[in-house]
Parts: sequence; C-alpha cells; structure tokens
Amino acid sequence: MPEESGIRQDLLDRIEGKRDGVNAYLHRVRPRRNRLTNISIIGSALAAVLTAGPALGGAPFSSGVQHILSLQDDSTVWRVLCLAALVTSVSATIATNLSKSQDISAEVIAAEACDAELEGLRTSLEFGMLPIKEAVKLYQQYVAKVPFVEDTPAR
Repeated sequence: MPEESGIRQDLLDRIEGKRDGVNAYLHRVRPRRNRLTNISIIGSALAAVLTAGPALGGAPFSSGVQHILSLQDDSTVWRVLCLAALVTSVSATIATNLSKSQDISAEVIAAEACDAELEGLRTSLEFGMLPIKEAVKLYQQYVAKVPFVEDTPAR
C-alpha cells in the first residue's frame, strides 16, 4: 500500500499543478475576453447613438449642434458624426471578430469545466473513492480538453 499511496500523492500533485495552470490561464484570458466583449457592445451602441441624432432629428438637429459648437458649416457636424460612427463601428467589428477568431469564450468555458472536473477528481482521490487506474484515465481525459493551457510543474 505504501507504493499506491505515493502514486496517489503524485497524481494529486499533478492535478494541483494542472489546476494551477488552468487558473493562471483563466486569470490571464478572462480580462481580455471581457475587454473585447465590452468594446464590441459599447462600440456598437455608440455607432447607433451617433447616427440616431441626424437620422431622427434631421436638419434641425445638425443646425442645433452647429449652433452649440459655434461651427461655420452644418456639414462639419455631419462629417464629425459620420466619422465617429465609422470609427466606433469598425472598433466594435474588429473586437467581435478577434474574439470569435481566437475562440476565447470557448477556451474559457473549457478551462472552467476542466478545473471543476479536476477538483472533483482530487476530492474523490483524497477520500479514496476512486481506484488509481480509473483516476489516471479521468485525469488524462480532463486535461486533453485544454491543450492550450500550459502545465505547471507538479508540487
């Protein structure tokens, strides 16, 4: 039994090392995912707002803005609003496509699921509810789902 105890401890160490790697990955990637999502949402909303004024208010809107900003020509108002709408719309599109092309959300979901599975595996091993062979197979299955997560050395 002492040999099995050492193997069990080695597997527990590997599980904790992988969980450390998963948590480091999540700590690094979640803010980026959130930033890209926020840029996309805010950029789209701003583009809509910038085009809503002229679309709904028409000439009186542009004349009012021209007067408030003391501009010589009301075409300047239209140009600035159109340019701002273009910039915010392009920013939103780029953020959305970067997020989709890198599949950040799917990777975060997979890493979170792997972490939960590894936690359950660790608990089952600690309480002796799982044979070592089965635990090793489960460990291999769980970590195979997150090849993008770097291993952290076993403790």
